[in-house]
Amino acid sequence: MGKALPMPGEASPQSREQKRFARYDRNRDGIITRVEMMGSRVKAFKTLDKDGDNLLSFEEWAVATSDRFGQADANGDGKLTPAEFAITAPKRKAAPKCKC
Repeated sequence: MGKALPMPGEASPQSREQKRFARYDRNRDGIITRVEMMGSRVKAFKTLDKDGDNLLSFEEWAVATSDRFGQADANGDGKLTPAEFAITAPKRKAAPKCKC
């Protein structure tokens, strides 16, 4: 039978947290400023701010949330199963390849 094949390692929560921190720390100085924190969310905010007034009304949020729910509710029963709910998770972009 031989030795079992090694299992691929999983990123530890700390390394995931370090990656998340690095995404916000734009200038790589080891500190996240308010501007860096807010700047990463501008695109998502503008997507929800349909009237472009830089204010997110409850109605704008509710429409986006309702639309997201409706797209995930595959059978239209007004309930989300765990599999349907998984569809609502933010889509992760692939990391850009190194230009080494």
